[in-house]
Amino acid sequence: MNAAITKSELLSLLEKYGLSPNKKLGQNFLVDENVVRKIILFSQTEGKEVIEIGAGPGTLTVYLAKTAQKVVAVEIDKKILNVLKDVCQNLSNVQIVNSDFLELNVKNLTNNNKVYVVGNLPYYVTSQILFKLFKERKYIEKFTIMVQKEVAQRLLAKPGTKEYGNLTVAMNFYCEIEDYFYVSKNVFYPKPEVDSAVLRARFKIEKPNVDEKKFFKIVHACFSTRRKTILNALSNQLDIAKDDLKMIIHMAGLDENLRAEDLSLDNYIRLYQCFEEGFFKS
Repeated sequence: MNAAITKSELLSLLEKYGLSPNKKLGQNFLVDENVVRKIILFSQTEGKEVIEIGAGPGTLTVYLAKTAQKVVAVEIDKKILNVLKDVCQNLSNVQIVNSDFLELNVKNLTNNNKVYVVGNLPYYVTSQILFKLFKERKYIEKFTIMVQKEVAQRLLAKPGTKEYGNLTVAMNFYCEIEDYFYVSKNVFYPKPEVDSAVLRARFKIEKPNVDEKKFFKIVHACFSTRRKTILNALSNQLDIAKDDLKMIIHMAGLDENLRAEDLSLDNYIRLYQCFEEGFFKS
């Protein structure tokens, strides 16, 4: 198969193997060739080693294989694997891996080169996959992901907005978002309830010089009760006297009445540094 799978071709393949999209796995298959081409061009994977998350019936895999040096197509669903193998049978640079991406060691899938990651992420594991990518960043240069539109809005959110949260801060901590575009729900089978977005990000060469565990402990504490001020949220989560917390917040140049969504990444880093000066020393 040399082109993207059309809806009729997909239905024929599913019928051939007695399959239907698995709702529990969040399977919504892309069936628009123009969108597929746009994603491949957007992902900048030409000549690269690529790991594809959730290859499904191989809609993106076929096009990735045309330009990428190698494609490791990861698919958790054993049933759809037969369709993927059928579609990719003549593609010598495609390696199919039947596994949960969350359980894979990315290093073992590379040839000691930093890889590009591409994937249409199921909604129910989007955050887990993102944090997996953050964890494996040593082996990844860029990633292009398709997510639900609301998730993309959280990743792209600015301080002071309701979409801004833990995930936004983590994304900004590890990555630089290079570009994004929205995708209509009408180009999928079955059609999902909401639109999607495709987002491309590069891992930062130099990330903030902090103890990540301690840093995100502060971030999570601040966001633990969004409607409360950072002073009250931190007081609820950390075993530190309220007067001391107030002093730390003021040392960071922040107002104690601010809420978690009001703080930029730089604000959180400064807050962490002030904690580090007096309360995280061992």
